[in-house]
Parts: sequence; C-alpha cells; structure tokens
Amino acid sequence: MKHLNKIFVAALLAFGLNANAQDSDNPWAITFGANAVDTRISAPYKFGDQINEFYNVKDNWNILPSVSYLNVSKYVGSGFIFGVTGSVNKIDKFVNSKTPGTLSTFETTNPGDLTYYGVDAVIKYSFMEMIGSKVIDPSLQVGGGYTFIGDASAGTVNGGLGLTFWFTETVGLSLQSTYKHSFDDTRTPDVDVASHMQHFAGLTFKFGGKDTDGDGIYDKDDACPEVAGLKEFQGCPDTDGDGIPDKDDACPEVAGLKEFQGCPDTDGDGIADKDDACPEVAGPKALNGCPDTDGDGVADKDDKCPEVKGPKENGGCPWPDTDGDGVLDKDDKCPNVKGTVANNGCPEITEEQVNKLNAYAKTILFNSGKATFKPETMPVLEAINAILKEYPTSRFSIEGHTDSDGSNALNQTLSENRAAAVKNFLIENGIESSRLRSTGFGETKPIDTNKTAKGKANNRRVEVKLIKD
Repeated sequence: MKHLNKIFVAALLAFGLNANAQDSDNPWAITFGANAVDTRISAPYKFGDQINEFYNVKDNWNILPSVSYLNVSKYVGSGFIFGVTGSVNKIDKFVNSKTPGTLSTFETTNPGDLTYYGVDAVIKYSFMEMIGSKVIDPSLQVGGGYTFIGDASAGTVNGGLGLTFWFTETVGLSLQSTYKHSFDDTRTPDVDVASHMQHFAGLTFKFGGKDTDGDGIYDKDDACPEVAGLKEFQGCPDTDGDGIPDKDDACPEVAGLKEFQGCPDTDGDGIADKDDACPEVAGPKALNGCPDTDGDGVADKDDKCPEVKGPKENGGCPWPDTDGDGVLDKDDKCPNVKGTVANNGCPEITEEQVNKLNAYAKTILFNSGKATFKPETMPVLEAINAILKEYPTSRFSIEGHTDSDGSNALNQTLSENRAAAVKNFLIENGIESSRLRSTGFGETKPIDTNKTAKGKANNRRVEVKLIKD
C-alpha cells in the first residue's frame, strides 16, 4: 500500500496546484472509484471465447474492494481532455493457456497475490458535444503509462472507450475499459507484465469554473460577472423586469419599452418620459412632448394664450393693435394714434395741415434785423408745435427768407438764423431734432415785389415744408 499512498498524494498535489488556474467552465475533473484488471485479453483464446469471457467477472477480473484508482484531468478545448490516472490492485487471478499452442484450453491461476500499480497518461476525446447530449458522454481515449505487477514492471500503450452519465453539470458516473499493451509480455507472472484489460467505475466531479456573482453563469460567459443576473441576459440583471438588461437599459429602475431603451412613455406620444417635458400629457416631438392646443407652435406650458394662436415672440399671444389702425403695435410707430399702413401706423399729414402750418409760419414776427421773436409770436409757434406733434413721423424743413434791404450776405445769414431759431424752439418744446432741418435763402426767393413796404413784408417770411422720403 506504500505505492498506493504515493499515487494518491501525487494526484491530490496536482489537484491542489491547478484548481485555481483554470479560466473556462469547470475545466478540471477528479474521478475516483474501483478498478478491475483482466489478464484474459492476451491469453490465446478464440475470438468467440474472448467475447464470451469478457464479462466473466468471477473467474477473470481482479478487483480490490476499495477506492482503487484516482484520475485528475483537464479539458484543453475542442472536445479533448488530458488526464493522469493512478491505480492499485491485487492480482490473484491470472489467465493463461493450459497447454501452450492450443486455442481451446486455458486456466486461471493465482500468481501469488501480486500487487498491481499503474500510472497512466491519457488523451480523451469526448463525443458529448457532437451528439448534442448533456447527460450521455461517450469518449475515445489513447495514451500510455507504466505498470508494476509484483516485481515486474513495463511500459504500456493504451487505448480504450469510456462512457459517463452526468447526474448534474458537475457530477457524473464514469465507466471505462482500457486495453494496455505491454512491451514485455512473455506472460510469466512476477517476471514480466502481461498485456491486459483494465476496467474503471467511479464518480467524476468537475470543478474550476469561476462564478464571482454566484448567479450560476461562469465568468467567462457572464457579461456582468460581478453582478448576479439572469441566464437569458448572459448573467446581467434586469432590475425593473422589463425584459431589457440593466446594462442596456437607460431607465434600469423603471419598466419601459425596448424602442425607448427600457424607458417608459407614460402618455404614449412616442417620446420617452426621460426626454418628455410633459410626460403625462401627449404632445408632438417638435415641442419635446408637450401639447399645443391652439396649434401656434408654442407649447401650452410656455404659451401665455394657450387657446389663441400667437407668435412665439409674443409668448404665444396675438400681437395687439391698440389704436385699431390695422398696424400691429410691434410695427406701429404710433401705437396709440391711428395712422396708415403706408406710414407705419402713424397719421399722415394732409396738404390742408401743411397749408395751415405755412399760414401760421407767415405770421411769425422777428425783431427788426434780428433772429429773436416778438412776444406776440409765441402763440403762433405753440400752434405750429402742436400740429407737428400730431404727426410724429413726419419730417419738416424750416426755410427762412428776407426782403432785399441790406447786403446779400447779411440777408443770407439773417434768413439762416431766423429759420434756425424756429427749429430750436420746436426742439425745445418736444419735437425730435431728427424730424427737423433748417435753411436760409436770404433774398433769393421773393414771393412779392421789394419796391413796396407790403411786398417787402410778404418777402420777410418763414415757410414750413413737408419732407417726403
């Protein structure tokens, strides 16, 4: 039994060194059980006798009634498995021919309870994946090893068949028959090692697959190896149970729809709640899912007049037309006074009013030879100012004229100064400077004779003219 202990220690050491080195589904396996050695296979039997005697356990098989073999193996890929087997037995049934050279006579003898040890390496090919079964696992194996029987020892070339029935993913019952061909076979017990059959039956335990999160899916196949999940999602969780794994779910804690990456669409408007500014009321995508009752392109939540169409610039309300002149206040330069569309909502001065202005202007009186007003002229100037205020967008030219008394240069300057004086008065009393300009013509544009006092008085005048753009 000393050798048996060595075999078990070596196998367990191999197990201990490699159990954590794997990186695929349970690539390691350990099998232990009982073995039987049958030396009949190389005895000179007829072929028919070989078959008939195969199951003659009582007369031919050497069985040690204990755990008598241990196999440690590793899956290396594509159906191939590499393993090492250590076995121990006792040979008390040795089959040989009774009369050398004959084909029909044989005998089973006890060669002296010879101790049997075997150490074998095996390359096994599993057909389990090929046949598509998860329970039945047939296999073909070849290999070689070294066998000790009593004081004899020899190398062998091995070949065999195996069959494993898997009770679970990792536990199975293994059956195996192996032919071991000896290179030192004179069939002399305790002197050489006869070629023989060795049969094995044992329990196999697969191990080594790593499942960090404990969800039953090995890390190498687990898309979320550190978080427990479901098999249908490659080991990833689906917290909200909407059929979309959390890793692909934009809303992992709220059940939603696949077309919205797992997010809900409460109002059914085709916009996920997370992107919907009004998730409980259906609305168009253009308005981020919010309704637009009046259809003016402004969402109700931002529309100051949700039931009346209006532009966005005015908060969804229609532009007012305070003075009712057909020009909206936003475009009306005179929003509180009726005007015309042509004049941007402001009233247009009539020819009658222009004539009225000139009638007033002709009565403006200046101190003699000066650009200062006589006191009695002030009401006239105020009347002119009032008319100009009625037409806030109209522009006017203030023109000054003199009679022919005095030099041309003096008269030119005087006319310019008097026109400017009228302009300045109007500006000081509320008329925008941009609406007015002034100029003087001296004595160059008389409207009457300068030979009479009356004619000269008519020529000394101020005129107000409408500037037309």
